[in-house]
Amino acid sequence: MLPAPRGGGFRMEGYWVWCGSVVQGEDGKFHMFASRWPKTLPMHPGWMTASEIVRADSDTPEGPYRFCEVALPARGAEYWDGRCTHNPHIVKHNNKYLLYYTGSTHPLSDPEPPGNFGLTDPQCIVARANKRVGLAIADSVLGPWRRADEPILPTRPGRFDSFLTSNPAPCVREDGSVLLIYKARRYEGNLHGGMTIGVAYADHYGGAYRVLNDEPVFPPESFHIEDPFIWQTAEGYHLIAKDMEGHLCGEKYGGIYAGSPDGLKWGLHGQPQSYSRTVRWDDGTVQTLGNLERPFLLFQNGKPTHLFAAVSDGSDGFMDATDTWNMVIPLKQ
Repeated sequence: MLPAPRGGGFRMEGYWVWCGSVVQGEDGKFHMFASRWPKTLPMHPGWMTASEIVRADSDTPEGPYRFCEVALPARGAEYWDGRCTHNPHIVKHNNKYLLYYTGSTHPLSDPEPPGNFGLTDPQCIVARANKRVGLAIADSVLGPWRRADEPILPTRPGRFDSFLTSNPAPCVREDGSVLLIYKARRYEGNLHGGMTIGVAYADHYGGAYRVLNDEPVFPPESFHIEDPFIWQTAEGYHLIAKDMEGHLCGEKYGGIYAGSPDGLKWGLHGQPQSYSRTVRWDDGTVQTLGNLERPFLLFQNGKPTHLFAAVSDGSDGFMDATDTWNMVIPLKQ
């Protein structure tokens, strides 16, 4: 990884910013789809009830990105994604733009006072249980976005994804078929279990998605990861993701690097760390960030050229964060 530009990426005054995903539009500009929610709510779990997906643009991949619009706003509690849109992952396939995301809803009022909102509040409990993976489609990177009235990955009673589905990581092939890695949790009594990863497939991105395994892709007791990003080469599939405990790559919240011949059976690479939370800026300074997660690779002419990541200041993940933004790190070719 090359030094990161201090003035690059995407920030918004008064908002927590997360989940950066970038595509070059038909206008030649680079468009970032990101999550934001107001700082009147705590960073966590404020995103569960108030996140919305926005679009920002830049003339270069490094940025800085300028806020343009809310791409997927709240549309009402009666919709499955009516109160929260999060985890955007943008893909361009031929002349269509595919925006995979997590949505949620709840019928309750907003928390009062918002600054004290926590994991045990009813809004948070219901919103977490209602998280699902969806897909919005547009003919232009500027929209309008066609949002379905049903998620593409509902929960399945009695399975590892009975509680929620979220964090979509699609690999859209040339023929329009999709291998989709996603995060899941199962019901354990009245609560959610540990984080697991599932894999689904669709013959065409607009068609039905079916889960390929009855068990998680990775055993959760030994492969505790989150925020996967996958891509395909002649050798098979590749995956980078956040190492939740640091047992796999050697750094808590660092990045792992794994591979698979078929997208179903995965194993760590010989050098399993894909990125570190310690970054070098283009002014020569070095900083260890509280978080560096939601990794997204921008490919140009078939090669990865930039790593985008959601980052926070502080030292204890996002628990002591006072600011978050989406940073960009150019990659050595």
